[in-house]
Parts: sequence; structure tokens; C-alpha cells
Amino acid sequence: MSIALTDVTKSFGAEPAVDRVTLDIAAGEFFVVLGPSGCGKSTLLRLIAGLEKLDAGEIAIAGRAVAGPGLSLAPEERSVGVVFQSYALWPHMSVAENVAFPIRSEGVSRADRERRTADCLATVELTPFAGRKPADLSGGQRQRVALARCLAQRADTILMDEPLANLDPHLRHAMEEELARFHSSSGATTLYITHDQREAMALADRVAIMWEGRILQAASPEDVYRRPSDERVARFIGRSAVAPVTVTATSTGRAQVLLAGTEIEVAAPSGAAPGAARIMIRPEDVDLTDRGLAATVERATYRGGFWEVHARPDGLDEPLLLNLSDRASIGDTIHVHVRDAWLLPASGSGAALAA
Repeated sequence: MSIALTDVTKSFGAEPAVDRVTLDIAAGEFFVVLGPSGCGKSTLLRLIAGLEKLDAGEIAIAGRAVAGPGLSLAPEERSVGVVFQSYALWPHMSVAENVAFPIRSEGVSRADRERRTADCLATVELTPFAGRKPADLSGGQRQRVALARCLAQRADTILMDEPLANLDPHLRHAMEEELARFHSSSGATTLYITHDQREAMALADRVAIMWEGRILQAASPEDVYRRPSDERVARFIGRSAVAPVTVTATSTGRAQVLLAGTEIEVAAPSGAAPGAARIMIRPEDVDLTDRGLAATVERATYRGGFWEVHARPDGLDEPLLLNLSDRASIGDTIHVHVRDAWLLPASGSGAALAA
């Protein structure tokens, strides 16, 4: 069940919450929309689900138009299941009754309903809790009930709106594994909304970075991390420094640049040209060395197993980040070698990386 969005737009008042979004999500894909609060990602999910109406654009699910000019199918006609942050369980019903609720509307026999309910509970490993009420479950167990109810709908498309946001950090990791197993067992096309980039990187086949109603980049987690389409993505994903350079020469996939007077070689997008530019430098791209750029340590933070050190070379506006096994003292002078980096695409050329 593929999902295709073409120039999807939705405004509240004068401000567009979703601004001309075009995306193609493949059947069976686990697709994550990642962005800060207020960027429009939940509105995008509600438009796909049919809980909001488009102002412009088109939405198709499995090749069938569900929203567009003069068309807006009701949510129950779109064959999608939705898992909300709040779980949305019936408190007076047992776990089994909550899961069976969407099956009742199909008019199937009691035996078939009970069999399907049991199968769905087994998939999320909640069979022993079938008779309990939601109030008697942990947050993680309630979330699994919501997932089982989606399975019971036999929806080929599942939309998840920040489903782990209400869970404690230690439980999120366990639930990420549950979600990955759920996706694998169901084979459903999954659209997952989150502001947590660690979640996105762990779960996604592809991730789209959403910013002020628009999609900045849609690619694999590795591509988004190592080859961001612009400086906004580079600063939003992971930890990095962005520094000005002069590009002196280019070849396929690489460029020679001058960084604070030192020549280094970096990865580069197609179309890179000589001249002023900016590079993204990740902590894993920087090493201590006996010779190299002299940098002054400005901060050292223990991250559990390593020290994150901020060290500013002369001539740079912001410090580089290093991951060190030993602590460095503030004010120390160290020498660093930037062994790789990413040449950020020139303004206006990032669209090529968003395919």
C-alpha cells in the first residue's frame, strides 16, 4: 500500500502548516517524518488519515486517490490504521475487547473475531493480559494494545503519531524493538511521526526531515546523517560543527578545500565547484595529532564512556567537536586533524539529495 503525496498544502490562518509537500512512500516501507515541534508533521499525518482536509494538492494510497480537488474520502474509507500518542484505548473494555472492537464492525462470526483477536495479541506478546483493563497495564503494554488493534483492522497502511513520546527513556528502547518486530510481522506500510532523531535513525528505512511545513530531505538515515542536504539538516541531525572553507579543486565525490589555512580533502556532492563554501564536520571526523590545526579547548563534557570536547581552532567561528577517551582541560591547546567532512551543497541545490 504505497502513499503518494503531491504538492500537499494545509494552512491554519495565514500560516501554512504543510507547504507543498511531495513524497512517495513505497509499499512495505517504514518511513519516518522527523522534525522539531510545530513543523507540521502531525498535521501531515492527519491529512493522510483523513482527519484534516487539504487546502491543495493530492493524496493517493495504493494508487487510489483519497484526497484532492473535490475529493476527500472519510477516514474509514482509506484503509489506514492510526496509533496516537495518547493510545486512545477504551478504559471500560478489556485488552481483548479493545483489540476486537474494529473487527466487530465487519460483521464476522464470533469464532473468527476471537481467532483474529488472539492472533493479534500473540503478535505483540500480550496473550496473558487479554482480560485486563488498560488501567492495569504499563505504558509500554498499552502501546502494544494500540498496535494490536491496528493489526486487527487488517490495515495495510499504519500511521503512528509520536507513539513513544509518553514512555520513560528506558522503555523507549524496548518499544523500538517491538515496533520493528511489529512492522516486520505485519508487512504494512508504516508512516511514523517523531521529533526524536535517535528513534528515527533506529527505525526508518527512509527518513524525511520536515522544517516549517516543508520537506528538506528524504533519504536513508545514513545519507541524512553523512550527507545532509543543507546546513539546517546538518545542525538538526546529530552533533557537528559547520565551518567556512574555500574549495580549490573537485573530482567525482571529493573536493580539496582550505580550512583555516590548512588543505584537507572532503566528501562532496555532485556539482560542487571552486569558491567559498561551508563544510559539516562530525566528531568522528576529527583526530588528535602531534601536528595540525592548533585549537583551544573551550568545554569538556562526559557522555558516558567518552569525553565530548569543544575545541576552537584560530580563525573559526565555532569550535570543532571531538570524542576523546581522556578528559581535556579548558584552556588547553591541542592539535587536531580533520580527516574527512561533508561539503554542504550550495544554496538551492539540496533538492537533488531529497529524492
